[in-house]
Amino acid sequence: MSGNAAAYTMASRGLKVLQLERGEYPGSKNVQGAILYANMLEGIVPNFRDDAPLERHLVEQRLWIMDDTSHSGMHYRSHDFNEQRANRYTIVRVQFDKWFAGKVREAGGTILCETTATKLARDCSGNVIGVHTDRAGRPILADVVVLAEGVNGVLGTRMGLRDMPKSQNVALAVKEMHFLPEHVIAERFGLTGDQGCVIEALGTISRGMAGLGFLYTNRDSISLGIGCLVSGLAESMESPHTVLNGFKCHPSIKPLLAGSEVKEYAAHLIPEGGFRAIPELHGEGWVVVGDAAQLNNAVHREGSNLAMTSGQIAGEAICTIKNQGRLMTKDNLSLYKSMLDKSFVIKDLIKHKDMPALLHTNSQSLFSTYPKLLSQAAQSFVRVEGSTKIEKEKAAIDAFIKARSRWGLVSDAVRIARAWR
Repeated sequence: MSGNAAAYTMASRGLKVLQLERGEYPGSKNVQGAILYANMLEGIVPNFRDDAPLERHLVEQRLWIMDDTSHSGMHYRSHDFNEQRANRYTIVRVQFDKWFAGKVREAGGTILCETTATKLARDCSGNVIGVHTDRAGRPILADVVVLAEGVNGVLGTRMGLRDMPKSQNVALAVKEMHFLPEHVIAERFGLTGDQGCVIEALGTISRGMAGLGFLYTNRDSISLGIGCLVSGLAESMESPHTVLNGFKCHPSIKPLLAGSEVKEYAAHLIPEGGFRAIPELHGEGWVVVGDAAQLNNAVHREGSNLAMTSGQIAGEAICTIKNQGRLMTKDNLSLYKSMLDKSFVIKDLIKHKDMPALLHTNSQSLFSTYPKLLSQAAQSFVRVEGSTKIEKEKAAIDAFIKARSRWGLVSDAVRIARAWR
């Protein structure tokens, strides 16, 4: 999304833009749940609702904390989300990216598919002046290169612009598309028309690893997936497919998928390092945006809005520099970083800069121990078998203290509070 956002922003302002896509068509290599945040796209393509391939507008958000057989949690649903200009939508990335790329073409940009940028082209001073591709011939020259290649893009790392992301700063998400009739999805989730529902889940489903499960309702399909830190998968030797299978067979999830037909299985790397993992964002003749810049808010599960915003800001900064007749030097391209620093993107990531480390170092207690304890306490209070409420409260407190100790409980609370502030 960041690449399309940058290309559209520059093309719509009259700049010559060439966008390279390694897939046979735009979006063919992209994987995402996916939720679209309307406000960010509206700032780029104001009338996107007229023809964008939107699935459902979201009216309900659920958060489930799960053990092996149960879930507890909270949800928020509001009729206010049935507004004409809805705030969030579910989308299918392949369809949406095709549409977005079409808007880039309409704005005057050129898109070259089935073309991979293999390395950056540099002048004798080391400044980036374009890219080499897997096509025969000379390099493609450009005033500036926008790197929107995803978290595992090799172009920037191969050329030494940024380090390879560390395993504790990247999650591997696996996803299936479960197809069901539209009316069945509506009945199971209490929806009407094009209303949608999102379920996000954490707990023992990630098998002690830092991870999150998700279920998004599309028009005639359900996107179901789970993501865990690569470092956790490596340490535990768990198979991502096995973890996903356990999630979809959970007693709380399985009935929602009953009778569905699976037509797609995909995997995708997601940046999870937060603010402290952000690499250098600009240099001599280049800028980096979106996932490649580690711009993902793992705490609030936001990625596409940060990607679109960073792409738009990069495009606006480049247009400003170009219109002023200045060169795309590192100093001049610092405008991109200064604009990004003033946006919600960096401000939100700074707010939660310590959360990724907390989740990584305390995954067992946060994603296994506490969900189990919470479920046990909830089940005890729901069951009525003659025990007094005082006895139930004491048993629940004793279970928490036995599992984590008094000092451990206080320490966990303090660390979470500090990381959240």
